[in-house]
Amino acid sequence: MNDRVQFEGPSPLPPLAKMGLGDIWAALGAGWRDFRQKPMMGLFFAHIYVVGGWLIYGSLSILDMGWLAIPITVGFPLIGPFLAVGLYEVSRRLEAGDRDFRRNDIFSVIWRQRLRQLPSMAWVIIVYFLFWSFFAHMLFALFMGPSALMNVTSSYAYLLQPEGLIMLLVGSGFGAVFALVLFCLTVISLPLLLDKEVDFVTAMLKSIAVVKANPKVMLIWGALIASLTFLAMLPALLGLFLVLPVLGHASWHIYRRAFVHEAI
Repeated sequence: MNDRVQFEGPSPLPPLAKMGLGDIWAALGAGWRDFRQKPMMGLFFAHIYVVGGWLIYGSLSILDMGWLAIPITVGFPLIGPFLAVGLYEVSRRLEAGDRDFRRNDIFSVIWRQRLRQLPSMAWVIIVYFLFWSFFAHMLFALFMGPSALMNVTSSYAYLLQPEGLIMLLVGSGFGAVFALVLFCLTVISLPLLLDKEVDFVTAMLKSIAVVKANPKVMLIWGALIASLTFLAMLPALLGLFLVLPVLGHASWHIYRRAFVHEAI
């Protein structure tokens, strides 16, 4: 299958489809099938995410900034969708019947995205993640006081105090809102940007439109992503070697089911 190098103009946007809960299970099944067909591709992209997590948490430990581990644990999955772009391309090719591609074929497609709209979307995600980290830091200082930022590295008993429990409750609420907004902006926009020639603002608006058209299905899908990702992070991030590839592939199939597409 020939790679697409240049588009003549903006791609026409496909109409929205009506989704049901069956689409979630079908997408997960398709994601598992794609992972089984190209397991080394999934493991390769997952290891970037896992090793990156190890380096972040290791650096926090060395710098005695363990208090940042909690907001980063909450915010770290926010960058997962962008890292899954390579998995979207794998699923796109498999869906089109191309099973003879190599890793370099996927890398070349990812490399060409620097000339399109995905880098702009990446900056949106990165800035969003940095803002969440700053907000979590400010929330911690507001409830616990600046001195607790240092003391919590040696004793997490601070978090079991009434102020700490309230902070965790409030922070979790704000974190859920942050995650929901970013989910609405990216759940469809990233695979759409890979698949079509549209600007990133249009892609985000289309993503929001999909969530509004199918709120129950998309909210369940978002909750499923958050739950599986959180559980996969508990055993030293090792569960992400399986969860990230399957969810990445499944996200492509959710995108395909969110619109009425012509055949590839």
